[in-house]
Amino acid sequence: MPKLTERVRAAAFDLDGTLIDTMGDLSAAVNLMLGMLGATELPEPRVRALVGNGVDQLVLRALTESLGNRTTHSAQRSAALALFRRLYGQGLFKHSKVYPGVVQALGSLADAGIALCCITNKDSMFAEPLLQEAGLGGYFAFTLCADRPEDRKPSPNMLLAACSRLGIAPAEMLYVGDTSMDIAAARAAGCPVIAVSYGYGKDHSNSEARADGFVDRLTDLVTMYLRSPACQPRLKLCTTGAT
Repeated sequence: MPKLTERVRAAAFDLDGTLIDTMGDLSAAVNLMLGMLGATELPEPRVRALVGNGVDQLVLRALTESLGNRTTHSAQRSAALALFRRLYGQGLFKHSKVYPGVVQALGSLADAGIALCCITNKDSMFAEPLLQEAGLGGYFAFTLCADRPEDRKPSPNMLLAACSRLGIAPAEMLYVGDTSMDIAAARAAGCPVIAVSYGYGKDHSNSEARADGFVDRLTDLVTMYLRSPACQPRLKLCTTGAT
């Protein structure tokens, strides 16, 4: 397998579940919201299962499940969303943690001349402050967020916009994420894609769109692509679609 620097000029990263474990703060904000609305709180594993497709969907799913799948009305949903946004914005990085190996990997990739950006379904009002609080903002040339529903992954819109902004072809930008939506967005954009084995993804191997490979830590990605073939033991290649 060729080194990353021989075929890729930029690397883009998903945020939640790839760079930062945000579940502690997401779960705390969801349950504060539910409690203030007089609804039943949810255990963190249930909140984790509800994450995906942005804040609006998380809040709606959590509210619906907490109320026993009873129909919610628009005023109730609007109040819940406004409350969640306020609560989560007040605690973006209290319980969240940067995953092991992320800082080292981003530094190594930047030192190798790889342009870095973040592409996330998280709203910009949360994503950019979170990256700054976590100490990761300085590694990225820019961050693209799905503030418009039509840009939300698995749409390729944000990945294609990033390539255009960087002045490169999609095949020259590696995308790294943790869910099938990340893989599908990269495939639709024409970008190579690596999935992390941790994070919030379910079973990547059953995804219709397969990743080119998997890593257990982002430092494994650096080892695979920036060092000699003798130092490449930990990247797991798929049986199909591997490059």
